[in-house]
Amino acid sequence: MALLGWVRRHTPTMEVWNDPAAVEDVLFVLGTLLDGTPAAASSVQRHRRVLNLVMRYAVRRRVLPENPLPRGRGGKSKGTIAVDRRCLLNPRQAAGLLDRVRRRPRGGARLHAFFATLYYAGMRPEEAVALRASDFVLPQSEEDDQWGEVTVHGAEPEVGRQWTQTGTAHEQRGLKGRDERETRCVPCHPALTRVLRDYVAAQQLRPEDRLFAGEQGGVLAGSVYRRAWRQARQKVLPPHVYATPTGKRIYDLRHTCLTTSLDSGVPPAQVAEWVGTSVAMLFAVYAHCISGQTKELQRRIEAVWDTTSPDAAA
Repeated sequence: MALLGWVRRHTPTMEVWNDPAAVEDVLFVLGTLLDGTPAAASSVQRHRRVLNLVMRYAVRRRVLPENPLPRGRGGKSKGTIAVDRRCLLNPRQAAGLLDRVRRRPRGGARLHAFFATLYYAGMRPEEAVALRASDFVLPQSEEDDQWGEVTVHGAEPEVGRQWTQTGTAHEQRGLKGRDERETRCVPCHPALTRVLRDYVAAQQLRPEDRLFAGEQGGVLAGSVYRRAWRQARQKVLPPHVYATPTGKRIYDLRHTCLTTSLDSGVPPAQVAEWVGTSVAMLFAVYAHCISGQTKELQRRIEAVWDTTSPDAAA
């Protein structure tokens, strides 16, 4: 009761929202971190959106006569969702990191197969941890150059034990942006096919087993694979590269896969279908990362102009 009394004495009433200066102070706090530095544009937008919903609720319940938040003010310029090209891994860096993870004395084979799935198939981490051994379809032939297929049917993101009805740290969800029962098929690169085939055989996984289980048989914890990846970066990358965003996040493996597919000339609609996103989002996030096609595009333009220019007509 003493605590509630302290809160009551130190909490202003809703009438404070009638003071423009108080509103300005709140908006300033929403755009500032605890150390006084500016917050990210995406965080500011999210906080303002939540506050705006609260104000609209107060107006509906007639606690406030009108929404006190100024309209058309974001506090900061709109943030960008484009991927930083510096976070992408080149093939040599990716191979070195995957090999380092594979040689870990504890759980190296599992984590190596997990990271290889993100790198070659472009899956989200929460999708990969939800895979079962039966979701990996082996090609009929065991030749090294055969493509396989992985069926993605759900996701198990980490949301915290206090936010799930089951009391577990992960929540079972459907695929992002799709119907709850919808699945998608992702082609399995021959290199990934070899990795998963050897991994499934070595672990003697049954069809119903998790493809990437934790040490206790549950969901592979994010803290485990993030720590392994951080240690691999520190050991493999030179200091000047380690200090950059190159492969800093696990999600950068997915970014690298998507960019590689686009650089290879795969139609964006097909890439979007494989990785579970929209073409619009694909262009917004990765368009400026596409490279390696300039010479071919220039050749095509020259071919058209060679046949349509006035000199050619003469």
